[in-house]
Amino acid sequence: TAANYAVLAASTVTNTGPTTINGDLGLSPGTAITGFPPGQVSGTVDAANPAALQAQNDLTAAYTAAAAAPATATIPVELGGTTLTPGVYDSPAGTFGITGTLTLDAQGDPNAIFIFQAASTLITASASSVNLINGAQAANIYWVVGSSATLGTYSIIQGNILAQASITVTTGTAVS
Repeated sequence: TAANYAVLAASTVTNTGPTTINGDLGLSPGTAITGFPPGQVSGTVDAANPAALQAQNDLTAAYTAAAAAPATATIPVELGGTTLTPGVYDSPAGTFGITGTLTLDAQGDPNAIFIFQAASTLITASASSVNLINGAQAANIYWVVGSSATLGTYSIIQGNILAQASITVTTGTAVS
């Protein structure tokens, strides 16, 4: 039930500026949603209702499953400038950063899964991006973040960010 939510949070959703959320916005158990308008939501807004609660429960289950998946490779913290094939990745430092472009190559398999397990943080630099090739699908990419994700200005990230504490999206960032 969490799949239709472009934003799904537990305590608060705060928006500043003219942003657009393509999908639903959910909040549970909290009720504080501010900044809409000027922000726009193309889907429904669910706050502290049964739909948001169920989505939050399903999000927790997805986080737990993705975090428990055995790593197929331990890779350096910096992902920019690299090309990766399907797998479950962690880093020795427990963090990931993207400066430049990370390319994810599904090798012709549209069902290919990419899981990035960051025990603490995910940080993207300004104007960084995630590029999908050879059938890679954003819906099959999972960023499992033990603490917080910070997405730099005008960065482009693909996939589902499952963060335990917070996600900060800055000016001009695109999440698909």
